[in-house]
Amino acid sequence: MTAAIGTDIDRAASLIAGGGLVAFATETVYGLGANAYDARAVARIFEAKGRPRFDPLIVHLGDASWLPQVASVVSPLAQRLIDAFWPGPLTLVLPKTDRVPDLVTAGLPTVAVRMPAHPSALALLRRANVPIAAPSANLFGHVSPTTAQHVAEQLGSRVDYILDGGPCEVGIESTIIDVSGGQPTLLRPGGLALEQLEALIGPIAVVDATSLENEPQLSPGRLSRHYATRTPLVIAEGNELPPAGRRAGLLTLIADPLINEFAAVEILSSRGDLAEAAANLFAAMRRLDAAGLDLIVARPVPESGLGRAINDRLRRAAVRHSVN
Repeated sequence: MTAAIGTDIDRAASLIAGGGLVAFATETVYGLGANAYDARAVARIFEAKGRPRFDPLIVHLGDASWLPQVASVVSPLAQRLIDAFWPGPLTLVLPKTDRVPDLVTAGLPTVAVRMPAHPSALALLRRANVPIAAPSANLFGHVSPTTAQHVAEQLGSRVDYILDGGPCEVGIESTIIDVSGGQPTLLRPGGLALEQLEALIGPIAVVDATSLENEPQLSPGRLSRHYATRTPLVIAEGNELPPAGRRAGLLTLIADPLINEFAAVEILSSRGDLAEAAANLFAAMRRLDAAGLDLIVARPVPESGLGRAINDRLRRAAVRHSVN
């Protein structure tokens, strides 16, 4: 039986306070939330998603003034980022307080934290009056949800309530920056462009976007196999034809000269707008995945701005073989 979908913030907040699981909209994707201070409730997140416990969670705050509850040190540089980009799609990795259970942080001394910019998410947080730990509200490794119905399709009765906040505006997960030490470091590209961050604070180190499996992760979203469709997905750099004899779909930023050669096509932005493309990405992947195809061929987008995050999601979703 699928969890109820509704807009009752009081009900959602009461469930959070009682150790329940609530899926809720943010500006990025839908999150699967539990009281961040309740280790037993947080354990239910891992069980519902089938998520390995070495993969930490993001803690969501209802106000920046809550930060001292979960972060023991906030550097001047981190504060500049907070002042400029919160609420918004920016997650900061900071030294944690003892109040945050180790399960939330995969045993690491740091916590990933952000303040979402969605009115119903903020209302839920403030009504519940506790930070909420929440990864994306989908089965582990699969495409992230950007509507309440996406959550229902994947999690069904594994969640106690789905708080419907409409389609997510940004459509891809938050950018994660480690500011727990010296040099700020990009751990995951996301809904806030690296260029915007560097314009404020200067150079940000970029580490390999993937991590070794089965080891504690520096932040969420760094495993190589992630955001996967059930239909095999490959990345094609040029305008290759689909493989002979295979029913293939195309995922492309703008209209493609070989568009008529594919059984199904998803154009992310007819204008080539990367923000529009990011907002449409996961829903387009889901539609292609449901189209009865043998293969999804994805064309990469320009590697700048939000294109960095889009290409990151495509690489993680891709099956490791070439189109031939």
